[in-house]
Amino acid sequence: MTAHIQTSIRNHLGIITLARPDVLNSLSLDMVRALTQALAQWRDDDAIHAVLIRGAGDKAFCAGGDIRFFYDVGTATPKGGSALLEDFFTEEYALNHLIHFYPKPYIALMHGVVMGGGMGVAQAGAAARVRIVTERTRMAMPEVNIGLFPDVGGGHFLSHMEGRIGTYLGVTGEIINAADAIYCGLADVFVPSAQLEALTDHLAATDVGKGCAAILAAVVAFASRWQNDLPAGRLAGQRNAIDRHFAHDGVAAIMASLSTDDSPFARDTLAVMAKRSPLMMCVTLEQLRRSAGMDVADCLRLERTMVRHCFEHGEVLEGVRALVIDRDNTPRWNPAELQAVTPGMIERFFEPAWPAHAHPLRELR
Repeated sequence: MTAHIQTSIRNHLGIITLARPDVLNSLSLDMVRALTQALAQWRDDDAIHAVLIRGAGDKAFCAGGDIRFFYDVGTATPKGGSALLEDFFTEEYALNHLIHFYPKPYIALMHGVVMGGGMGVAQAGAAARVRIVTERTRMAMPEVNIGLFPDVGGGHFLSHMEGRIGTYLGVTGEIINAADAIYCGLADVFVPSAQLEALTDHLAATDVGKGCAAILAAVVAFASRWQNDLPAGRLAGQRNAIDRHFAHDGVAAIMASLSTDDSPFARDTLAVMAKRSPLMMCVTLEQLRRSAGMDVADCLRLERTMVRHCFEHGEVLEGVRALVIDRDNTPRWNPAELQAVTPGMIERFFEPAWPAHAHPLRELR
C-alpha cells in the first residue's frame, strides 16, 4: 500500500501492519489514506472473512497522529489554517467511522504504546471487534498533555464507559496497563507478546467463517492458558475514588474534591492535573458530558469542529512545542491558571465552524 502500511492475506484473514516503528507507528495522512483504501476494498471482498491490524516493531501498536507534522504545518500558516491539517483530521475521523461500523470481525493487537489516534484505530468496530493487550501495553488518551482533547471518537468511547473512569482518563490523560484496559472495557483479552505471532498463525490457519463470535471464540481459546499471567492493574482499587471525585461537573470542583482526599491516588492525580492545560481539561470535560448523549457520527462531527477551533486557539501548538519540539516541558498554557478559564472560552470550542450542510463529515451516518 505505502512504505508505512503493509497488507497481506493469509487464508481468509486480511492483515494490516502499521510500519513506521521509528516514530512508534504514528499515523501520517498517507497512512490514513492507505488504511481507508485497504479496509474499503476488503469490506466488499467475500474472500476476506476478518481483518487483523498490528504495529511493526516491539514498542508500539500506534502512538497516535504525527504531532510533529501537526506542529510543522500548523505553525506554517496563520492560526493553524493548513489544508493538510484539515485533510488529516477529516480523513482520520472518517476512517474511525469506517472501522466502527466495519461489517467484518476486526482484531487489534494492541502491543506496546496505544495512544490517541492508535486508540481510534483500535477502539472502533463495536459490533465485531477483538482487542488484544499484552504485558507491554501502555494505553492512554493523553491529548490534554499537549493542549488537545481526546478525539478520534474518544468522546464516544470514553463517555460510554462505566462510572467515571472515562472522565478520569480523558481529563487527566493518565496511562493504563493491560489489566486496567480489560477492567474498564477498552480491551477484551490478554496474550503475552511472545505469543502474538503464534496467535496470528492460529487465526490465519483456522477458517472461522464470517462471524465475530467465532473469531472471538478462537482468540479466547488461544489466550485462555495465559490469563493468570495478566499483570496487576490499579483502576479496580481506585474505582470508588474515581467515581466520587470525577462525578463533579467542573474541573475546579473535581480538583477541590480531590484536595479533600489525603490518599496517594488523590495527591498523584492533583499533581498530574496541575501540569495539564487548564483550558483543555475544561473543554474535555464538557466534550465528554455532551458526547454521552450522541451517536458515533455526531461525536466525530463535534470533534472535527473542536479540532478546528483548537488549532485556531493555538494551545495544541504550544503543547507540542514544549513536549516534542523544544522539549523544555514548560508549556505556556493560555490561560495559565484554572481560575482564569471562563465559560465563554469553553463554549467557543463547540461553536459551529461550518454550516451543517458544509461540515466536512456531513455524510457520516
